[in-house]
Amino acid sequence: MTSATSEWLTPSTRTELIENLVSGVDRYNPSNVSILEDYLYHQIRSGEYDCLANLAILKLYQFNSDLYNPDVVVNILLKALTAEPFPDYNLCTSLLDDRLVNMNPDEPDPLPVLLPILTNLYNLLHQCRFPAFWTFYHSDELESLRENYIVECVGFEEAIREVAARAVKATFTRIGLDRLGTYVDLSGPELEMWIEKQGWSLDISIRTVSIPSNPDNEIESVVIRENVKLAQLQKVIAHAAQVK
Repeated sequence: MTSATSEWLTPSTRTELIENLVSGVDRYNPSNVSILEDYLYHQIRSGEYDCLANLAILKLYQFNSDLYNPDVVVNILLKALTAEPFPDYNLCTSLLDDRLVNMNPDEPDPLPVLLPILTNLYNLLHQCRFPAFWTFYHSDELESLRENYIVECVGFEEAIREVAARAVKATFTRIGLDRLGTYVDLSGPELEMWIEKQGWSLDISIRTVSIPSNPDNEIESVVIRENVKLAQLQKVIAHAAQVK
């Protein structure tokens, strides 16, 4: 978890220029918003992710409503979905408020329609309701989001599968093959290849996947002992007698 937190704070793919913008006072300079937006689209195309840089964009939008770009916000929220169980999505939505108004009347703002959809996706992920997530993800209601945004977000579905993988590793030592398939929206050879990539073992004869032990899925008995010294016990008894 420590290494994951370190990577979240300072991604290894972050350039020196972005580091200076994110870590210094320049993150409040509105003239730098285009640099951060270009960096976001680099993340979209490359599969990389930098939450703090994306939060800096939303903060600039808060202070400078004329800079607001709803398409950028949607892309930021999509990337934040892939970071679950980190609180990235909530951090991003906390910076969205009534001041974020589309300044271009010729182009309708997609965010009022898409934000509830994105939040529903987030809730399903946060609750580990992965089969329901994929059902909703493939529904007609998400057609616009898939065709206009997700199609450009490289590795989005694989990143969501990694969210499911983290939950499975933290919960199971063994899981049924078919059940796992509903969690990651895969079946057949594709699912078997994905399991091999995770380093898990598949016993096809009983259609069961074994997950290596780790600090999260190990079952350990806990013994709780309380040592009460005689002097302390006497004080407790005396106090109880006084109360009576």
